[in-house]
Amino acid sequence: MLAPHPETWLCTRPEGLFCKPGDFFVDPVRPVPRAIITHGHSDHARPDHGAVLATRETLAIMRARMGEDRAGRVQQEIAYGEALEINGVRVTLRPAGHVLGSAQVVMDWKGSRAVVSGDYKRRPDPTCAPFEPVPCDVFVTEATFALPVFRHPDPAEEIGKLLRSVALFPERTHVIGCYALGKAQRLISLLRESGWDRPVPLHGALMKLCRLYEELGVSLGPLEPATVANKALFVGNIVLAPPSAIQDRWARRLAEPVPCLASGWMRVRQRARQGGVELPLVISDHADWDELLDTCAEVQAPEIWITHGREEALIHALAQRGQRGRALHLVGLGDEEIEDEPGGGE
Repeated sequence: MLAPHPETWLCTRPEGLFCKPGDFFVDPVRPVPRAIITHGHSDHARPDHGAVLATRETLAIMRARMGEDRAGRVQQEIAYGEALEINGVRVTLRPAGHVLGSAQVVMDWKGSRAVVSGDYKRRPDPTCAPFEPVPCDVFVTEATFALPVFRHPDPAEEIGKLLRSVALFPERTHVIGCYALGKAQRLISLLRESGWDRPVPLHGALMKLCRLYEELGVSLGPLEPATVANKALFVGNIVLAPPSAIQDRWARRLAEPVPCLASGWMRVRQRARQGGVELPLVISDHADWDELLDTCAEVQAPEIWITHGREEALIHALAQRGQRGRALHLVGLGDEEIEDEPGGGE
């Protein structure tokens, strides 16, 4: 008996991607009775679901951002590699390498396997578990940077560029716009790896999740609130803040601020100029063009479903490699590297 094709049991609905036999959604954008959440960014982790299944870290992040009462009426932790059967569907979570606790959802049903990757990156990151390729029949991928122009440089080289600028302008403050979940903690880790041992001043919107990372076992070194009382810390230092803060009144009280932004979109010079970014840092928590194609090849899936981003370019490139691409056009999944999250100050 042939295994059923995943398109017969995995479909899109207005709420999101739905597993029919399991009767659950993956990263639904509206409240649903049962949800599996890949990671804590708000375009994937929405409030007010009935039952929520996720890693311990993702549930902790959801509680920190939404409150205990909105992170899911029933919350169930599942560790990487642990198998759980839901109405005959075997569910396993594997690391996605995107942010702390991020996971791919592996679903096996009647000999057929689909993997929903959520968002992912392939570069080393000590603040989260690395991506694990899982062979499957259908691989659901993002396509945020699915154009050949997006080839991310070595993050260490970008940090080197930052530190050279700090040395060149010791009287100024470099203020880096970065996302509060994942990007801020990764930047701090990259700075520590480079030998930067000064306390890192943080905008208040970043402090809560940095503290949570430390509670969950990720060491970030000395951190300080970027307040007027600690103004002496700013001179010649590197301050982290939400992207929206680097050009507002908060940033103007710093010592001759150098506006920086850490994002894969900084590869596009026009975006940097439009945002008033003096020092763009091409540091992304998403896979670049080559990494997307390499990942699709590694998982050996004959069919690739694409959730958001540059679907057309990726579908064309996959066809040349013998893989069929399909755009899912899911509503509500966006790029957290551009927009500040409502209520999160990012």
